[in-house]
Amino acid sequence: MNATSHPLPWETLDIPVMAAPMFIVSTPELVIAQCRAGIVGTMPALNIRDGAGLGDEIARIREAIPDRRRFGINVSLRRDNPRRGADMAACIDARVPIVITSMGVDPDFAGAVRGYGGVILHDVTTIRHAEKALESGVTGLIAVANGAGGHGGRLNPIAFVRELRGLHHGPLVLGGGIADGAGVLAARAMGADLAYIGTRFIASTEANAPDAYKQALLDAAAADIVYTPHFSGVPANYLAASIRAAGLSVDALSVSGKGPGMDAPDAPRAWRDIWGAGQGVGLAQSVMPVAEIVAEIRRDYAAALRSLSGASDARATMEGAKA
Repeated sequence: MNATSHPLPWETLDIPVMAAPMFIVSTPELVIAQCRAGIVGTMPALNIRDGAGLGDEIARIREAIPDRRRFGINVSLRRDNPRRGADMAACIDARVPIVITSMGVDPDFAGAVRGYGGVILHDVTTIRHAEKALESGVTGLIAVANGAGGHGGRLNPIAFVRELRGLHHGPLVLGGGIADGAGVLAARAMGADLAYIGTRFIASTEANAPDAYKQALLDAAAADIVYTPHFSGVPANYLAASIRAAGLSVDALSVSGKGPGMDAPDAPRAWRDIWGAGQGVGLAQSVMPVAEIVAEIRRDYAAALRSLSGASDARATMEGAKA
């Protein structure tokens, strides 16, 4: 068991949602809006293009939100990430309350975060990834299941969460196609502590995304999401419309590694030109401020709870009548 002995930052939330950190899209402004709306806001450290300014941006977020323990920074632990060490050091120096790691594990970093009372969560797409993360000393796991935007996994979220709960009883976050309150409630019912929502927040006024990207989300449905390693070498989910706009055929994409020519200077780039999105994209109907999106999710969550309660009461009444 890897549960922290400290109170968890999200324990008093009225809706169990963590915003997923999205490359390019998530900025301090988006994080601040998410936190002020009553959920956990997060962003990748790499979105602060000048790594030397990461500490200042963390301080700005902390000063601008109601609960200074309720935000997170994602650090890429890829060995080829030149900012890996500096970003870890900045998070430790700033005592970031929630650190999300991906693309590798680091026991020393996990120990340092837990040492100052922080929570460290690791993105996992397989059970083996989860086992390695727990062995490294992380506080909890983020199950990035089938249908998640970006580097999503292949596992069904129900099967994935239930299997993870067999080996880990601490914090567990579930991502993959969740975009409304009913999805949040489903994640909780499966055994997750929080739902991880990314794509829905791309279609927000605060998101750092071009208007064309936001409109493409509104025009898309789950069938318009393409899972391929073609652009980054790692399988990820992208909007088909952006692939076609780059002059490529969806049917001709690589299925086993980065596609030919993708390292060329003029090749379309993942995230910048080829836009990521998850299978919950069809639930985004309009571009709205983050506060309105969260309010909508909160209403949906309450309605889903009432619906389940009503169904349960109806069954109890029917069973009582039969008796």
